[in-house]
Amino acid sequence: MIYRYRIILDTKEDVFRDIEIKSNSNLEEFHFTIANAFGFGGKEMASFFFANEKWEQGEEIPLINVDDNTESMRDKTLKNLVNNKNLKLIYVYDFLSLWTFFVEFVKIAEENSKYQYPYLTFSKGEVPEEAPIKDFKVENQDITINEKNEQSFKTNDDQNDQFYI
Repeated sequence: MIYRYRIILDTKEDVFRDIEIKSNSNLEEFHFTIANAFGFGGKEMASFFFANEKWEQGEEIPLINVDDNTESMRDKTLKNLVNNKNLKLIYVYDFLSLWTFFVEFVKIAEENSKYQYPYLTFSKGEVPEEAPIKDFKVENQDITINEKNEQSFKTNDDQNDQFYI
């Protein structure tokens, strides 16, 4: 059985890839497939996160185990995720750049003997040279990181303090 996923890069421009992959593939293989489809080597740290319908980030599945109680990408198959109705994931690649992708299950398909899986079925848009700047929201606070790595911190009291990281 083959699963089709749409992977959307979190940018202002439309940049996405449609990938077909075998249902028994694990998330580690999916990680390398996504990284390669977007022109990355797959050598940086990465994590998948479960996401709900509003794309709110949930439990993390890291590339490698950080302790004995954590399951890694190698431990989770796509088939198990789909069977458990986990149809949306957030994929973060390269923790220094924070390339962020929205991964959505599209459909189940039959394997086609003409293709070698995983298979890139559709590609749209060019990956920018640098990862987009992220806005982080904390309860009752907004944090923005700009190009100079300056953080602007704003609370509901309309105070505006800057500090450097």
